[in-house]
Amino acid sequence: MKPYPYPNHLDNVLSTFKQKFRSWLFRQQVSSGTITLNQRRIFILPTRRGLGFVLVLLLMLLGDINYNLSLGYVLTFLLATTAAMTMFHAFRNMAQLEIHAGHNATVFAGDKASFNFHFHNTSKLTRYQLNLRDHNGHNSLFDLPAFSNSKIELSIPAIRRGWLDCGPLTLSTEFPLGLFYAWSYLHFDTRCLIYPHPAESIPLPLSTAQDGSGKIATPGDEDFAGLRNYVAGDALQRIAWKSLARDQGLQVKQFSTLQGQELWLDWTLPDHAAGERKLEILTRWVLDADSQGLRYGLRIPGQEIAPTHGALHQEVCLQALALYPLGTA
Repeated sequence: MKPYPYPNHLDNVLSTFKQKFRSWLFRQQVSSGTITLNQRRIFILPTRRGLGFVLVLLLMLLGDINYNLSLGYVLTFLLATTAAMTMFHAFRNMAQLEIHAGHNATVFAGDKASFNFHFHNTSKLTRYQLNLRDHNGHNSLFDLPAFSNSKIELSIPAIRRGWLDCGPLTLSTEFPLGLFYAWSYLHFDTRCLIYPHPAESIPLPLSTAQDGSGKIATPGDEDFAGLRNYVAGDALQRIAWKSLARDQGLQVKQFSTLQGQELWLDWTLPDHAAGERKLEILTRWVLDADSQGLRYGLRIPGQEIAPTHGALHQEVCLQALALYPLGTA
C-alpha cells in the first residue's frame, strides 16, 4: 500500500513558506548590484555575555533597592547606559557600508575558491572586527579603514567541478565589548567555475607530427638548433665567436621554431576510464598540450572544439570539461 502523499506535500509547502518568510523578514533577496547596509538590513541581539551582563545589572538593582544604596543606583544605571551605548556602536560599526561582489577566478576541484567582495567605507570611522561567513562556517575576519575601498576574499573549498555558488552570507560584528551581536544577511548573484581535477601526468596521445610530440621544427628565431659552417651573406650576429676562439672555424648559430600539428583530445582516447576519470585525464592533456604550445582540439560527446592554441582556447576547453553533463555520455 502506497503512503498517503498529502503529509509530505504539506511539509514541503510549510518548508517553502518558512523559507520565504525568513527571506522577507531578514531581507535575504538575491542581489546583483551594490548592497547598502541601513537600519532595515541590520539586526541586533544580545550575546550570551550580554544576557549575563543584564542579569548582573538586575541583581545589582535588587541590591540597591533592598539596601537603599544611592551610589549603587549610580553605578547600576551607569553600567546600563554603557550597555546601551555598546548596542549603538555595534550598529554604527556596520551602518552605511556599501558592498558588491567582484570577479571570481576559476580553480580546479580540490582547491579553494576565492569569492571576492568589495567593501566601500564612506565614513570617517574605522570599522572593526567584521566577520563575513557562509552557512558552512567558512569565514573571513577583517577591519575597514575610514574612507577606504577594500577587497575581501572568502575562501570556500571547491569539492566538485561545475559552478559553485557561495550562497547566503552573514556579515556580523560583536564590536566593541561583545555584549551585542549585530548582523546582516548578504546574498549576491555570484558564482565560481570549478574545473575538473587534473589527473596525474599521463603522456599525450600520439599525433601526426614527425617526432610524435605534436610539434615539428621549422626555421625560426626561438630555440637554438645547432651550428653550421659560415656561408657568405650570413648575419654577423649569428656568428659563433666562441667556436672561432676555440679554433673550430667560422660557424653560424642556427635556430628553429616549434610549430604544432593538429592534436585531437578525444573522449574515446582514455582507455579503461569512465565518468569523472575521463574528464580528469582530458583536463591533464589540455594543460600539457597548452604548456607545450601545441595546436589541439577537444572532442566530447555533443561538442567539438576546433584545434588552435592560446590561453583563450585553453579556457574554452576547460570550461567545456567543467560543465560537461555525464548523463549525455
